[in-house]
Amino acid sequence: MKASSTREWTLRLPGRGHPRLCHAEASSRASRVPRLARLMALALRLEGLLSGGAILNQAELARLGQVSRARISQILNLLHLAPDIQEQLLFLPPSHRGRERLHLADLQSLCRTWDWRRQRRLWQALLLRTSLHSENYPERA
Repeated sequence: MKASSTREWTLRLPGRGHPRLCHAEASSRASRVPRLARLMALALRLEGLLSGGAILNQAELARLGQVSRARISQILNLLHLAPDIQEQLLFLPPSHRGRERLHLADLQSLCRTWDWRRQRRLWQALLLRTSLHSENYPERA
């Protein structure tokens, strides 16, 4: 049987009336969202900021994020992946312990491949190589 606990706290929002009681259930195994899922979400967010005009260019993004322009390019390169691969990255299973097996550097060659069918084949091969292949990531035709 899985051991779990429930935490309660009161959230007070200014000007929102009565305090709200919040519940969160914590499982016995801590998990974290994979770094690649967070980077994919960040790439989508940065694209929105750039296309919406909130940020002028990638150099300004790098300056605001206190990272190099090369790092911003690496992150934004994830937007060149086929939409289904992007979705799979967003929903990578949480990691419970140890190092993650899939890294941003592993995907850079996929990002440079413009043919989505070839990208999908390379993605499946990468999943097999990193032992992440499962029924969650079915092969695409």
